[in-house]
Amino acid sequence: MSDDTVEQFVNAVEDEARRNDSRELVRMMRDATASAPALCGSIVGFGTHHYRYDSGREGDTMAVGFSPRKSALVVYGLQDDQQARERVQELGPVRLGKGCVYIKRLSDVDTGVLSELIASAYTSRHNSDPTA
Repeated sequence: MSDDTVEQFVNAVEDEARRNDSRELVRMMRDATASAPALCGSIVGFGTHHYRYDSGREGDTMAVGFSPRKSALVVYGLQDDQQARERVQELGPVRLGKGCVYIKRLSDVDTGVLSELIASAYTSRHNSDPTA
């Protein structure tokens, strides 16, 4: 998908504050990954990540990404290892899901730490080989 499609998606976010945070998160992720955004359903993704479960199921998803939900920005891909899970605690007030981080407002979190987490996650996940 093109940047135009991502821009249209972000511009359609109803809440102005969430829309502005989404624009900033696109910029942060683009800077941290040196990758163009792509729309994957309702998720703005950057890069690709191949996964394989112990069951043998495998597939491809984005390396990192986010979705501007009504209640929070949902950021994906930041908690792959223990060190990353510990660093997520440095962000400030966030909620954690199994594979995502819920951020109410970017102004509430340490965006420097967020940028570092995005860059680190992207480096470890982008085009990674789960069998390596």
